[in-house]
Amino acid sequence: MATAAEWISGARPRTLPAAAAPVMVGTGAAAQVGSSAWLPALLALGVALALQVGVNFANDYSDGVRGTDVDRVGPMRLTASGAAAPRAVKGAAFGSFGVAGVLGLALCAVSGHWWLLAVGVLCVAAAWFYTGGRRPYGYAGLGEVAVFVFFGLVAVLGTTYTQADVVTWPAVLGAVGVGLIACALLMVNNLRDIPGDVLAGKKTLAVRIGDYRARRAYLGLIWLPLLLGMVCAFWAPWSLLVVLLAGPAALLTLPIVAGARGKLLVPVLAGTGLFELGYGVLLGLGLAL
Repeated sequence: MATAAEWISGARPRTLPAAAAPVMVGTGAAAQVGSSAWLPALLALGVALALQVGVNFANDYSDGVRGTDVDRVGPMRLTASGAAAPRAVKGAAFGSFGVAGVLGLALCAVSGHWWLLAVGVLCVAAAWFYTGGRRPYGYAGLGEVAVFVFFGLVAVLGTTYTQADVVTWPAVLGAVGVGLIACALLMVNNLRDIPGDVLAGKKTLAVRIGDYRARRAYLGLIWLPLLLGMVCAFWAPWSLLVVLLAGPAALLTLPIVAGARGKLLVPVLAGTGLFELGYGVLLGLGLAL
């Protein structure tokens, strides 16, 4: 039976910045028009975190039962390692989705936008069918598309809308920026896993475009959000705070350009998560000031 520490590791806490960053940017965009509210923001954060944990457990289960994670470089997987029964991991995934659903109901009640329940259902479906079901879209190279839409556009714009009842240009630019960094997080993860994914028949975008292009794509996914954050300065001058991330962006891209592979990409993966968190903090703060 898996230990508490193994369950925590299975939830992949290093990916949680991808859930927190869009809420920060969305709340900052709401504050920029004088409509930020703490309760909807906290509920949106809870929904995002629960969905992210659910995605992680769902991927652990689905990849594990398919045999994709047998030869894995990254963190231990509960299902593939045999530390936890597949049924238990699947239960943890749907339990997390359930928590997200309850918090989503509360968010709809507070904001009055009940139609967002349909968006929540789409989010859960996207989370499960990424690696689950007969034809998981993550195995067809569409993972980055879903990440951009749900952990970028939907998360940021939904957060802003539930607080301000409007969607602004800074919110849109911030949503695109956050979505691109979330894609960078997935890209470097899949870049690391190319050898194993090829053997398992998992055709991620990194596998489809190859190592060289995947590295070039990562560079764009890291640097373009900084430019978008700077454009936000036309509405909120303090958005230029994102320029502080130029140094970390350079440090992240150096190993990619140098051709780091396998375990050498693990620090880049962790650093990309922290970079996204930093982007959320700085851009969210810049929009709010």
